[in-house]
Amino acid sequence: GTSHLSIGQEACAVGAVSVLDSTDQVFSTHRGHGHFLAKGGDPMMLMAEILGRSAGYQRGFGGSQHTSYPPIGFIGTNGITGGNIPVATGAALATKTLGTGRVVICFFGDGASNQGTFHESLNMASLWKLPIIFFVENNRYAQWTSVTRSTSVESIATRGIAYNIPGVTVDGMDVNAVYDVTAEAVKLARSGGGPTLIEAETYRLTGHSKSDVKTMMYRPEEEEQVWYQRDPIHLLRDRILENKFADDVKLDGIDNDVRHIIEEATRQALDSPIEDLNLAFTGVYADRGA
Repeated sequence: GTSHLSIGQEACAVGAVSVLDSTDQVFSTHRGHGHFLAKGGDPMMLMAEILGRSAGYQRGFGGSQHTSYPPIGFIGTNGITGGNIPVATGAALATKTLGTGRVVICFFGDGASNQGTFHESLNMASLWKLPIIFFVENNRYAQWTSVTRSTSVESIATRGIAYNIPGVTVDGMDVNAVYDVTAEAVKLARSGGGPTLIEAETYRLTGHSKSDVKTMMYRPEEEEQVWYQRDPIHLLRDRILENKFADDVKLDGIDNDVRHIIEEATRQALDSPIEDLNLAFTGVYADRGA
């Protein structure tokens, strides 16, 4: 299947997921690589899954859009727009019913906020005061459709008003700002105060998927240039240097270490074989034994 990159939206994943405990649960989208890595996913196993190799988390059967590893609290990515929202809400209900103390965070895009599942889930989550954070990564485009052509409100966060849920808008390119608002939402959820709707204003710096490279066919070049200047990784680096938390030598060393990790993960993933097609139905049905 196709693959959807998180480039440009790193501050949302890192800022939000960094707040969570190891047992808290993350429900992600088709654009979920960043969320998965932020929750502690292994780069090599993720790369292998994306490439359809047997060393992947689902042995290559899940692919880019259907990766899951519950032991680290990453329940899964989801290829259906808005399809993860009611599932995450159900998990939050289970968490409250069982008294586990967990918090659930559900990521989705601006397009999913126009689905019926969004409104139904917010209503029930508010009614039952569930420990869930609805995190909208508003990257301004639902596939190729601008948010101005698909969404009737200027601020998606204001939709929380209809369901008596606090709504917060945050700069989704600022990892510190994302961390701060998510920390408040987690505190509220964990204390029994119910859900929060967070709208992070962000931008994908690539196309919708690997088949969409000519973004200027639907995104103004001037708009892209403005957002390119707000790359969250570059903004964080500038802040670190400005506050003298580290110098260029230290940061360049970190960049090189990360590059080495990714290159090695890619090499190992490519060395892993493609799973036997005869096993395609393995895991589809429960094994009831002899």
